[in-house]
Parts: sequence; structure tokens; C-alpha cells
Amino acid sequence: MEPISTALAAFAAVQKAVSVIKQAQKTVNDVSSLAPMLGQYFGAKKEATQALEQAKKEGGSSLAKAVEIEIQLMQQREWEEGLKMVFFQTGRADVWEAIQKRVAEGEQAERENRRRARDAAKQRAKKFAQMVEIAIAVVLLVLLVPPLIYFVIQGLLYAKDQGWFK
Repeated sequence: MEPISTALAAFAAVQKAVSVIKQAQKTVNDVSSLAPMLGQYFGAKKEATQALEQAKKEGGSSLAKAVEIEIQLMQQREWEEGLKMVFFQTGRADVWEAIQKRVAEGEQAERENRRRARDAAKQRAKKFAQMVEIAIAVVLLVLLVPPLIYFVIQGLLYAKDQGWFK
């Protein structure tokens, strides 16, 4: 699937989670009962963000889709601000802060995992390059040393036959 299409599908999941939370908001008295739905929302948001990063890396051909994604990102930020206000108005600012802290910790852990994976890939590439260098050196040694020894011996035998060694 094209990266931008993947990002759009992920944003559709985010929008679905938002609509479920909006419906539940109308019927619940305590915002803490929204926790499972908020978990679903933040999970979908994470997937959408990752899909968007991947789409940016690979490049997309459709300007219209890119604009659509940016508008969805803006709507998502606005909706999160509204959700934050719900927590603050109900006196549960501490819950919102805890949620944001967990989200930030998850994002940090994800960045750390990507960094570790990138470092491991660099190490593997470096080790592979070293193995290639060693293989080239061995091949050159095997190919060059025997003929060199042969020519040195032939030269010495020729010199002996010519009487250069008396």
C-alpha cells in the first residue's frame, strides 16, 4: 500500500476513535471511564503519526492527499485541546497530565527503540564492510603471493644459471 494511503487509513482509525469518545462523553459522568477509549485513540494516533513519518520518508506524489493529512492533523490537535478542557473542567487535570506523561514516555521509548535499531543496523553494515575487506585481502593474497613466489624462484634460478652467484 502507498505510504500516504496508509497514513490516511490510520487517520480514519483516529477519527473513528474520536467519534466513539465523543459519543461516550455524552453518556458518562466521570471522564476516567473514558480510559479504554482514550487508549484506543492514542494508539491510533501513534500509528497515524508513524504512517505519516513513513510517507514523508518515502515521498508522496499527491499534493491533495498531503494537504488532507495536514488538515486532519490540525483537527486532531483541536480535538485534543477540547478533550483537555473536558478534563480540566471536571477537575481531573491530574488525569490529563498523567495521560500526557504516559504518551510522552511512550514516544520517548519509541524514539529510543528506533535509535537503537538504527545503531544496530549501522553496526551490522560496518561489520559486513569489514568482512568484505578481509575477504578481498585474502583473495588478493591467494592470487598474488604464489605467482610472486614463482617469479622470485625463477629469477633466482636464472641468476644461478647465468653465474651471478659465485
